[in-house]
Formats: sequence, structure tokens, C-alpha cells
Amino acid sequence: MKISQDIRRAHGSTKAEVEAGMEQKSKEFAEAGNRVYLPLAD
Repeated sequence: MKISQDIRRAHGSTKAEVEAGMEQKSKEFAEAGNRVYLPLAD
């Protein structure tokens, strides 16, 4: 998956680094409103 590849590139490939990156992405997703599809910007 693209998100997993992005996390490995940004945070490394060890299990602890991947888990930390996933936690960060989870927080970003929650801050964006927990919505998979965001409205298009005009």
C-alpha cells in the first residue's frame, strides 16, 4: 500500500519505526476529520 511505503521511506523500516509512523498518520487522519474522501478544493 502507498501509505505503508511512504511511512517506510520517511521513518525507516524497523517495526518500531513503522509503528511510530502509523501512529503519526493515524493522528493526521483524525485531525482531518476521519474522512476517507475529502471535499474537492475550488
